Amino acid sequence: MAGSTEETKRRLLDAARVEFSSYGIAGARVNRIAERAGVNKERIYGHFQSKEGLFKAVIAEAMAELVREVRPGEGSIGDYVGRIFDYHRNDPTLLRLLMFEGLQEGYVGTYDVSERASWYAGAAQALASATDRPVDDGGRLLLTLIGLGAWPMAMPQLSRLCQEATGEAEDMASLRDFLVTFAERGATTGTASDTTTGTASGTTPPQP
Repeated sequence: MAGSTEETKRRLLDAARVEFSSYGIAGARVNRIAERAGVNKERIYGHFQSKEGLFKAVIAEAMAELVREVRPGEGSIGDYVGRIFDYHRNDPTLLRLLMFEGLQEGYVGTYDVSERASWYAGAAQALASATDRPVDDGGRLLLTLIGLGAWPMAMPQLSRLCQEATGEAEDMASLRDFLVTFAERGATTGTASDTTTGTASGTTPPQP
């Protein structure tokens, strides 16, 4: 029975991931999820209490997969942006889930995000340490790097229009290289060591 229960939950999570990433929380239908999973829709409420509870489980699982694959503080800053880019280019599902979550819940939200908050806090500290920046800058840096790596897949139409604005064809490989280089250069600007010595990257210290 335990195996059957876990199998049912697995099928529901897989079906719900497709449904939620296609229609969002408001547009998702439990009937379609149950039909795709091949179970009675009452199983959704038995395992997850509500449609919102099922969404929470889906996005938590998707976030856990990202965390296992892309770890900040490992490798260079440019490498981190490149890995974010590659992850979401290979599978934009998590991006779609996060965007739908933002549309539904706004800034505050009602879901328990304590586990996510803990991960982001650790990631911000790791980036601050890796770049020799103040801890307070870690969260802003994390947001910036995630944006660089993920935005082209979150808004593919803008990515295409911006790249074609100069008359060049859309080229995701070249875009990735640009973002990696841009992030690497930006990460060396305004570091704590620059502040300590009274200079900023790219500037000439005053002569005595």
